[in-house]
Amino acid sequence: MLSEKVTVQNRSERNRVDRENMIQECKNPIVEDDFHGFLHRNCEGTEQLRDKTILLGVTGSIAAYKIATLASMLVKQHADVHVIMTKNATNFINPITFETLTGNKCLVDTFDRNFEFQVEHVSLAKKADIALVAPASANIIGKMAHGIADDMLTTTLLACKAPILVSPAMNTNMYENLIVQDNIRILQKYGMKVITPASGYLACGDTGAGKMPEPETLFAYIEAEIACEKDLAGKKVLVTAGATQEALDPVRYLTNHSTGKMGYALAKAAVLRGAEVTLVSAPTNLEPPLSVEVVPVVSAQDMFEAVENRFDGTDILIMAAAVADYRPKEFVDHKIKKKEGDNVLELARTTDILGTLGARKRADQFICGFSMETEQLVENSRAKLEKKHLDMIAANNLRTEGAGFGTETNVVTLIRPDDMVELPIMSKLEVAHRILDHILRNK
Repeated sequence: MLSEKVTVQNRSERNRVDRENMIQECKNPIVEDDFHGFLHRNCEGTEQLRDKTILLGVTGSIAAYKIATLASMLVKQHADVHVIMTKNATNFINPITFETLTGNKCLVDTFDRNFEFQVEHVSLAKKADIALVAPASANIIGKMAHGIADDMLTTTLLACKAPILVSPAMNTNMYENLIVQDNIRILQKYGMKVITPASGYLACGDTGAGKMPEPETLFAYIEAEIACEKDLAGKKVLVTAGATQEALDPVRYLTNHSTGKMGYALAKAAVLRGAEVTLVSAPTNLEPPLSVEVVPVVSAQDMFEAVENRFDGTDILIMAAAVADYRPKEFVDHKIKKKEGDNVLELARTTDILGTLGARKRADQFICGFSMETEQLVENSRAKLEKKHLDMIAANNLRTEGAGFGTETNVVTLIRPDDMVELPIMSKLEVAHRILDHILRNK
């Protein structure tokens, strides 16, 4: 047992050194501006979970193996991950797996004499920033609901004051059993957040509710709880994203190269910071951020109506969508056939969403627009800012390396009536956070 303890501690030290070395290898470890101090960056993007202590409780379920992937994802974001398993969970996955991935001892026995803390369940409970029980069996849900503390996991959870997430995973009939549902309601009454299980084919052969969500979804729930300060709590943020499509006939439409990544990053950043977010999205191939209300639209007129209907109840509007300026003047209800010679397509202006809403904006509302240019970036963007009565505009140049459509990064200049800030190249999520920083500073 002593040699096992030394091995785990050595592995933890190696992981710490490896992480520090990785950060030193980055080209731009710190970026500073005059508005928001230091923004820490690493090779993989933002470090919102750095130094957060995350407690994962794993119980006896076939889905236990998926938590290894989740643990790995969290460690890659520089979180300090601790895993506690029930004895039944060890029948599905070996504790050594978690020790290898996290660099911390995986706990099972409440009375392990070879652990660094004096009172394990109390010290881990105090240290944790968040706890996730996944997969959560009917048994552990029942124990948690009624305060039973008879193993390492339940005693730690009972002593934990950090947010607790619970992800049920079990047979459909068990999950729908009224006793289990009552226990889930009790957990919710005590402030725990219960993650709705997915529906699908289960290991027992049944099909229905009870399937544990994928690690990416569980990661998103953890991220939503602890990644950011909730400085947008109580604010309603409306974001537009994607490229509108203007139908020419039943087969063809006019559009542009926007993928919607910047708008989706803005929606994610806003919801992570506690805002109530509505995302009005033109067609994209992106997965909507967790806890965001998505309003799907197609055309510029669709987007105008969706935004206008919600504008009065909005505190912050960020128009990141690439909205078509023109649409076919006439829609033809049959496929236009090819013929000899050239064809002429007549276009009509679409409704100016920003111009319309900017003209009726209240003093307590903030509107941020976007400007994509290929020349005279500042001059053209400032003219748009003034003409449309915007509070701020995020301008970028399609010809700048790292900016433009379909990229994971962006290079943005934030322009206000009385100032301008040029941001360096960074991930679109980092850009989103920086835009929100400036909005909060100037709202």
